Amino acid sequence: MSIRIHQLSKKIGVENKELVALLQERGFNVTSASSTIDNISAGALEEEYAAKAKAEKQDAVDGVAKETVKETPTVKTADREGEPVKPAGPRLPPGVFVKSAQQVVAEREAALEASRPKPVQPSTPRPANLFQSPPPPPPPQNSPRTVSPGGSPVPLPPPPARVVPPPSGPSAPSVPPSVVAPPQNPAAASAPGPEAGPLGEAPSDEIRTIQLKPPIVVRDFALALGLKPFKLISELMEMGIFASMNQSIEEAVAINLADKHGVILDIRHRGDAVAAAAAEKKKKPEKKEVDESLLLEPRPPVTCILGHVDHGKTSLLDRIRKANVVEGEFGGITQHIGAYQAEIEGRKITFIDTPGHAAFNEMRARGANVTDIAVLVVAADDGFMPQTDEALRHIRNAGVTPIIAINKIDTKGANVDRVKTQLQERDLMPEDWGGETITVPVSAIRGDGVDTLLEMILLQADLLELKANPKKPASGVVIEAQMEIGRGPTATVIVQAGTLKAGDALVCGPHYTKVKAMFNEHGQPVREATPSTPVRVIGWSDTPECGQVFETVKNEREAKKLAEERGFEARKKQAVAEPADVPQSVENLFEAMAAARKKILRIVLKADVYGSVEAVESVLRDVKSDKVSLEIIQGEVGLISKNDVLIAGASEAIIVGFNAGLESGVKALAKHHGVEIHQFQIIYELVDRVRDMMADLLEPETKETKIGAAEVRQVFQISKGRVAGCLVVEGRVVLNSRARVRRKGKVEVETRIETIRRVKDEVKEVRAGTECGIHLQNYSDYEAGDVIECFEVETFRASL
Repeated sequence: MSIRIHQLSKKIGVENKELVALLQERGFNVTSASSTIDNISAGALEEEYAAKAKAEKQDAVDGVAKETVKETPTVKTADREGEPVKPAGPRLPPGVFVKSAQQVVAEREAALEASRPKPVQPSTPRPANLFQSPPPPPPPQNSPRTVSPGGSPVPLPPPPARVVPPPSGPSAPSVPPSVVAPPQNPAAASAPGPEAGPLGEAPSDEIRTIQLKPPIVVRDFALALGLKPFKLISELMEMGIFASMNQSIEEAVAINLADKHGVILDIRHRGDAVAAAAAEKKKKPEKKEVDESLLLEPRPPVTCILGHVDHGKTSLLDRIRKANVVEGEFGGITQHIGAYQAEIEGRKITFIDTPGHAAFNEMRARGANVTDIAVLVVAADDGFMPQTDEALRHIRNAGVTPIIAINKIDTKGANVDRVKTQLQERDLMPEDWGGETITVPVSAIRGDGVDTLLEMILLQADLLELKANPKKPASGVVIEAQMEIGRGPTATVIVQAGTLKAGDALVCGPHYTKVKAMFNEHGQPVREATPSTPVRVIGWSDTPECGQVFETVKNEREAKKLAEERGFEARKKQAVAEPADVPQSVENLFEAMAAARKKILRIVLKADVYGSVEAVESVLRDVKSDKVSLEIIQGEVGLISKNDVLIAGASEAIIVGFNAGLESGVKALAKHHGVEIHQFQIIYELVDRVRDMMADLLEPETKETKIGAAEVRQVFQISKGRVAGCLVVEGRVVLNSRARVRRKGKVEVETRIETIRRVKDEVKEVRAGTECGIHLQNYSDYEAGDVIECFEVETFRASL
């Protein structure tokens, strides 16, 4: 059994918020006053607060007694038979006296006697004026009296007066606080009035609010209202609703019942938590901008290298990193984004190497959007190329000022001035020509100008004054994600703010992780990652999408909950975005029939990293044809598995792997199901092979070529049948070639030439101007004047 927080707070006399905060500090999983805790913990809290209240009461009594003894001056009294000197009473204003212990005991006995014949009724009328002080009671006969310095007896002063605050409310009279003497009957004073609370407290005008999530079950709703379930069931029956304790009721009915009991019902739906989290997230930056201004520290610049394919981007980065990267890329083309960090003169620079192939436009755009400085590599011998202009457009859209690295200045045909002229044509005036664009001639092979380029990057970083707060929870961007053998889903991230530590709980879209381990670009484990540091994080629930923002949350449970809510919202939006069923018509029917006859090449795509999946999907969507359509059933990262073979077999698809290996036993299973597996390491080859496979689905096209013609001059009868004596009038007549007989312009038959005779010899070919005898396969109805045409049919692959 359990008890609600708001019920427990009433019992122990503590505010809901204070009790919730206390329970959270002690490790209880509570979020609001409607949360519950077990009865054992609740009983312990009640005993704790009861003991605390008792101790405070005893401390207050002891404090008053000590203060009274401390302030009481010693006054000599009449020395009768050697009695000790008694302390004098406190200095009190006239008309006020202090009761002795005997007076208090006597008054309690009198109150007990008075209460027995006439018990106090709740309906006892109150005095007309609560602020009028009753006359002080006369002292009892046996009470001791003090002796004044003159020797005359002086009565003890009355008990100290108490201050009563004025009543609150709109109808309360405007009366200042009055000094009211204590009542004569303590028992009557302690009895609660008809408007008092359960513990004798003053009534509260505050309306209670309870929060529930649908579905609203009768049992839970009754406990939230503080009612017995059968009581709530009877009220529902009065409303004409029959429901058991475990059944749910509608929200409108629950709201009416809550209003009936003076309670506001706050129904929290699933999407409210996401909306509240989003609203809170929007509010946080405004508050943090002011609070973090004093916590900002300089951070390394994030530099992105962009440019046309084979202009030397990776070679330039290789010179900076002092490591050979180009040889590790198939075909010399960077296949996916790599993030690295280099240290120059004690300062760090984070580099992002982006692919230069046209298929990786989305990846290149993503790289430009997370960087502070962009280095545009232009070959001195080629100048600006289409992908160079495209990279420049991405840089401008990201709002980043480019640094132009004119590479290959040591090659034949290099012309630096021509590149600067092209820059001027694109509104980028070089610095040495009076503009603001930094241009650095470099040679990635020899290393010329590389140091100058690094100095320019650091100078640009100083001008930008890049800073971040390393003392807050980490947040950043996912640069790359992949499925690694033995590690599962991993993601390369760049920390943009805060410090990422091992053990942090991260959420990125519908995916989450508790950081089990982090590795730098060299594969070495690291414990922390400060702003602008790239690290590879393992332990994700699934491979996150590139370009998504990750953030740190309190714990793994909260990360999982938030990721599930985001996934639910994404699926909900996708379901809403799907078009409704279109009503059938004749046009739609014909379109459906044409689509059914259309050839479809289905592909199950697997790649090594998520960015490669995106790039391959993008380039395959550009392969369009009116005769064959391309459908990517599934695109994932990791090895080609048996499950992929089963999916491809059920969908009549092929498997295309890009830098993806095979699990054990996949080849045998694919052969059994008749599934083709094609693996590629260069995207050019992948695209060409997919085009060929799409063309193979079409029926081959044919082309007819006329070889020659012979005119029938006379028909001869021989033992084997009839033979046409002909004169070759055009081209040549070839044995076993296809032939048709035309009579007066109409085709009589289409067959093959079975025999050709020249005089008495069988020949394979007869040219124009020569007479011969021709016998056709399965035809002998020749007539003089017929024309026998000889032709060839060429078959070739259909075009898309």
